[in-house]
Amino acid sequence: MAGASWIVTGRAEVDMSGRPGRACGRCGQPLSRYNPDTRCSTCARADASPTIPDRAWRDEQVHRALAAWDFGAVLGLVRRRSGLSQKAVRELTGLTQGFISDLERGLKQVNGRDTIIDVLTGLGLPSDLRPLLLVPFAQADSQRLVEAIDPALPWTAARMVTSLEAAVGGAMNGLNRRSVIAGLGGAGLTQYILQAAIAPPEAVAATARNGISVSGQLLTSLQSTTDALRQADASHGSGNLARAATAHLKVLLRLLKEGDFNEATGRRLASVTADTAIQTGWYHFDSGAHTVAHNLLLGALRAAHASGDSRLRAGALSFLAIHGYSAGDPREAVTAARTARQVIADQDAPALHAMLLTRQARGHARLREDRLAHIALEEAQVLCARGRGEDDPHWLYWINPGEVMGQTGSCLLDLGCPEQAAEAFAGARNAFSPDEIRTRAQFLSRAATAQMRAGDVDAGSATGHEVLTLVDGVRSARLDDNLASMLAEARRYSSAAPALELVDRGRAIMEERAA
Repeated sequence: MAGASWIVTGRAEVDMSGRPGRACGRCGQPLSRYNPDTRCSTCARADASPTIPDRAWRDEQVHRALAAWDFGAVLGLVRRRSGLSQKAVRELTGLTQGFISDLERGLKQVNGRDTIIDVLTGLGLPSDLRPLLLVPFAQADSQRLVEAIDPALPWTAARMVTSLEAAVGGAMNGLNRRSVIAGLGGAGLTQYILQAAIAPPEAVAATARNGISVSGQLLTSLQSTTDALRQADASHGSGNLARAATAHLKVLLRLLKEGDFNEATGRRLASVTADTAIQTGWYHFDSGAHTVAHNLLLGALRAAHASGDSRLRAGALSFLAIHGYSAGDPREAVTAARTARQVIADQDAPALHAMLLTRQARGHARLREDRLAHIALEEAQVLCARGRGEDDPHWLYWINPGEVMGQTGSCLLDLGCPEQAAEAFAGARNAFSPDEIRTRAQFLSRAATAQMRAGDVDAGSATGHEVLTLVDGVRSARLDDNLASMLAEARRYSSAAPALELVDRGRAIMEERAA
């Protein structure tokens, strides 16, 4: 009120007439009349998410450390140039504070392709500096895989088979260092994604001497195996499925190389191969083998293109989007999802469009693009409410309003809005079938994290115990990551009995899962 004098009494601000003023919504301390926010300056600073500005990367020492793969030096240099604490870097990368300290002092190293990708993604490595990571490998490429995925080369059926054979070999025997580079993405991957939308169709007919006759009945049986594995994944996780799916994919590749089929049958064979390759890539991704999954999905995109089914192309791109926002560059997630929607622009497939919009929203949320994430989610909700369209594919049986609400919760959690995230997860929790154990556990673990992060320790602990009861027998590296995040959040409140009990129980279960 203009012209009034203000005094503070206890925890509330009042003017001289005795009318109450405003208090911080987080700590309850009185707010200055000059502060238009709902939080005091101390709480506003505490709630702000740490970021590494672009200028921190613009230093010759940082560039030399990247070229040498000295990630301890990279982390220390960009952290000090950003004015961030090791605790803030922990929030960005997921590394423990002790490991960060040892890494910067040269006592430990970052080992593993996926960990390297996670660290650089968390630190926000600018895309124009990624080529520096290629320096150690200038003379060590896998030419077969490079040629197979080069978007500048024609999208032929033979190259489709070559790319999947290379990916399957990697799935069984381990990939070379080129896979780390592929996992980091860049302009090449963006070009590959866009090429999938515009490349001319491939001819897939084949006549092999003494080859196996590929019949419609055989393809129906092979598709049913892919569908059965998909159903098992939703219940039990991918831990026991990746190897079986890889063997199934090898059978399909053998038919593509040695089978006898006409053009129509060849396209259907490519369709089953694409669906199987997408699922095989997903099983490896859910098992934690991100780079193997990435190469399988790149090959799956070629097979989907050969099938002539734009919905399968959209499906492959949707999983590449998941890879982007989970283990690669969120910008690639946005590109893949948007391209997929362009590919199916002529299809009556509101459910498929809704699913792709949630993938796009997750990419925006990881990039902290709040407005764009909300726009995508709102459109997804509208489309999902329309129900299934005539062209929605059979393999997209799981998309429903609850799934969209769950993805909304995940976006809100990434955007630093735990209270709203908890509400979204609450709206999603009853939408999943009791048989979809892994999926329920995945969303509930995020819900527990959101509840605790919002300050509701009792509700978060109760949800956490529900998750720990569900996970017995479910094998999923992604679920393990969510469990670890949930328990890390609980440790922040371990002075409270419910959180301490959850932490103790969770520690025993995680040790058992690791064993």
